[in-house]
Amino acid sequence: MSAQRMTLEPRKSSGLSSGIFCLHRAGRSLRLAAGLIALTVPLSGCGTGSLWDKFTAKDDTFVEEPADKLYNEGLYLMNQRKDSKAASKKFEEVDRQHPYSDYARKSLLMSAYSFYTAGDYDGCIGAATRYVTLHPGSPDASYAQYLIAASHYDQIPDISRDQGRTEKAIAALEEVIRKYPTSEYATSAKAKLEGARDQLAGKEMDVGRYYMKKRDYTAAINRFKTVVTRYQTTRHVEEALFRLTEGYIAIGITGEAQTAAAVLGHNFPDSRWYKDAYNLVKSGGLEPSENQGSYISRAFKKMGLG
Repeated sequence: MSAQRMTLEPRKSSGLSSGIFCLHRAGRSLRLAAGLIALTVPLSGCGTGSLWDKFTAKDDTFVEEPADKLYNEGLYLMNQRKDSKAASKKFEEVDRQHPYSDYARKSLLMSAYSFYTAGDYDGCIGAATRYVTLHPGSPDASYAQYLIAASHYDQIPDISRDQGRTEKAIAALEEVIRKYPTSEYATSAKAKLEGARDQLAGKEMDVGRYYMKKRDYTAAINRFKTVVTRYQTTRHVEEALFRLTEGYIAIGITGEAQTAAAVLGHNFPDSRWYKDAYNLVKSGGLEPSENQGSYISRAFKKMGLG
């Protein structure tokens, strides 16, 4: 009996250990399942709250508005509030929401204008160029072209700097005059064109004077020659003719010096520069005398000034 108990007890003990192990493992599974349920509940709570709202809420970032409403809001912001930047956004919104409407065409031009008044010249040039491209036959195309030219013109730098922007302004202004010669903007373009040309002439004079100080007379003459042959109608031409007189005498080409002085006296007899040129020629025992074959003489005859 004792031996039987001894053999049974280990079996009983072994079955109990196995049962306890199974219960322990089942308990762990239940706890893990309970933990997962506990995690699921908060997530489900979030799903019915803000997270769920993100999936069910309507996207209100884009609200289409009538074209006339957006356009008039842009006019109000520009004219009444003097907020050109905000106005340009409204006009751009018209083009974005109603690209094929008549208001889109109007808004594109007003967008260019609002960019211009805000001093955003690149924005103005972009919008105005797009307008001219899309609506070349529109009565307002001349104004769009003028805005392009005015944007370049308003960025003309000081004569001490590179004049690339001035060249662009001249090209754009000439485009206004060429395409729309009878428009109201052609007159203003012509006035601006003279200002831009005067700026380029001033740049040539500035460089020419620099070379004169360095006694590099040939380089200086080339600069003054450019003023005489290309910018005869600017205010710098009188001094340019005197400087040519001065430069040619310095290198011993007296014939061109006499011609420069004579042309100066013929076209600007009351100029102080002519008095200086006349005295300079006379100091060398010469008289102002025009050589009709000289480029100086031909340049002024071509312009009807000789």
